[in-house]
Amino acid sequence: MTQKISSLLVFILLVSGLISCKNEPASAIAQPINKNAVIDSTITAFQTTLLEQQIDSVFKKYDFNGSIAVFKDSLQLYRKENGYSDFKTKTKMDSTTVFAIGSVSKQFTAVLILLQMEQGNLNITDKASKYLKEFKLKEYENITIHQLLNHTSGLNMFGGKLMFRSGSDFFYSNDGFNALGKIVEAVSGKSYDENAQELFKKAGMPHSSTANVFEGKNFASAYLGNGKSFQVVPDMPKRLAGKDIGTPAGGILSTIDDLHQWNSALYSGKILKPETLKQFSSKSAERHHAILGKMGYGYGIMMNIGKPECYFHSGYVKGSPSLNIYYPQTKTSVIILSNIANEEKGKSSTFRPHMEVKKITDHLENTLLQLKSKHSLSLYSNREAESEQQ
Repeated sequence: MTQKISSLLVFILLVSGLISCKNEPASAIAQPINKNAVIDSTITAFQTTLLEQQIDSVFKKYDFNGSIAVFKDSLQLYRKENGYSDFKTKTKMDSTTVFAIGSVSKQFTAVLILLQMEQGNLNITDKASKYLKEFKLKEYENITIHQLLNHTSGLNMFGGKLMFRSGSDFFYSNDGFNALGKIVEAVSGKSYDENAQELFKKAGMPHSSTANVFEGKNFASAYLGNGKSFQVVPDMPKRLAGKDIGTPAGGILSTIDDLHQWNSALYSGKILKPETLKQFSSKSAERHHAILGKMGYGYGIMMNIGKPECYFHSGYVKGSPSLNIYYPQTKTSVIILSNIANEEKGKSSTFRPHMEVKKITDHLENTLLQLKSKHSLSLYSNREAESEQQ
């Protein structure tokens, strides 16, 4: 994989060099070559080819039942749907299939909190006890909204003892994010579902919903097992809104296209003010993920430690593993959604396709950034040479 991606770098640099040699037009009629346009189109062609070869191999290797897409800004570089949204009726997936996205939902809850902050309805340094009576217990009275957002509150299951002194460590808490959803309701005077629907509209996500109010079609029923031996997860998607999961922590439903639209709107500054977006995406904690390894954590969003710069979040509710990735330097979205999981093999096995795709796109992103750096240096050198000849 790495060798193939490295060959892209070599080839593009060769193309760049050949184009750079043609400084003079062949005739007075000939138009000058737009080097950047030629190189950009060549890069895009190779990206598309590599992604097709390598992600197709992931589909084949794992007989992956789901949907994977890669977008560079508004340009679709790769997309494939494979398998069934309903195994019993053999309904095939398509671009309109709606999935449960699990903990990918947390970034929406975080953004709803930050929007309330922008409106002056709360501060992230406020104690949760200011808004929720459940936090007035002595055990919880010092927990802040900031600590709930980045899982440093020490809270595990609500009602239990704290895992550690608030603010001193990291422990992933669904109950903490469900509390954030209640805070949104308390300060806005509207239900979480209403707030989320307004956010979907603002972001341009017509096919997204919360589990409790979903009335659409094309929902991908969730299954445990494999394509040959499976059992349906009952009461989906309504069960996601129940106390065992909770909508703010893991009960949002969405599609490939809507999540691409979300990434584009969020990271381009169409949802949050620049300084607020920086708070959302800044590393304020560190997580040691059992499957994805060491990473930074912001407000409902994970990030790579090291290169390439990357924001992402995995999601899992029974039968529905998901991963949403965004590379800000190239404005690239990678979205992986599925509706079946073999829990007998463990979650690490369930997420192997997602991990392999992320490795592929991480490598490709690093290569493209190297190429951009080398190409910029090459253009600078050519300009310097031209100026010396004049």
